[in-house]
Amino acid sequence: MTSLDKPTSETDQPHPTDRQSAGGRHAAQQDAESKAVTEAALFEAFGGVRGMVETVLPGLLFVTIFTINKDLHTSAIAALAVSLALVAVRLIRRGTMKHAFSGVFGVAFGVVFAMMTGNAKDFYLPGMLYTLGLAVAYLGTAAAGVPLIGLILGPVFKENLSWRTRNPGRKKAYTKASYAWGLILLAKCAILFPLYWWADTTQFGWVLIALKIPPFLLAVYLTWIFLAKAPPPIDVFAEMEAEEKAAEQAERAEKDRKAEQAAAALRNPEA
Repeated sequence: MTSLDKPTSETDQPHPTDRQSAGGRHAAQQDAESKAVTEAALFEAFGGVRGMVETVLPGLLFVTIFTINKDLHTSAIAALAVSLALVAVRLIRRGTMKHAFSGVFGVAFGVVFAMMTGNAKDFYLPGMLYTLGLAVAYLGTAAAGVPLIGLILGPVFKENLSWRTRNPGRKKAYTKASYAWGLILLAKCAILFPLYWWADTTQFGWVLIALKIPPFLLAVYLTWIFLAKAPPPIDVFAEMEAEEKAAEQAERAEKDRKAEQAAAALRNPEA
């Protein structure tokens, strides 16, 4: 009897627990990959460490200089200058410009506002109003079933708006994340707006700087948690490429069929 004729022993057969453990390892690997992709996408969407630096540095420079010399003009010009310098660095390194430009516009509006009123606290007012508007937008779009965070991250994950109708699990995650962003930003506004009226410029400026990063990191972390547990995104770009490829193959097949028919007609003209 050859080795091929011999019955397979129990020790040669994969044990059910081995298959289960392999499946568990595969699931764990997929979960880790999903979390890594989500983390990378969030960093891309919200600017990462550099984006946080570009958000904080102009305001930090403004409040530091104003704390030292109480000179509104010097503080405002320094904040605007460092914003422009950050944009220049982005241009030189050919990096993504959207975060740097948004920072410049925010600082420029703050400088104009403060110069017009002569009140240094007004340097922060446009940013506060933007934060309040963004909080309302997050909450309103989540309640309407079109969560803003999904509109922001959909293109980053290459799923566009497929999550709205084809991926209810991701829509639910985006809705939770949008509510989280809205409530966190609303809580931030609930702290800052009373201080805008009651605190002096220096105290208010330092509190505002202290509240720049922690709420943002909390919102990003909660978004990561919700999306890591959600179904994977549907890559609509890959689907479109597959459809285009299938259409091209069908077109070539039709051309080949017609060419074969023409050749057959030439070989047998009486048919």
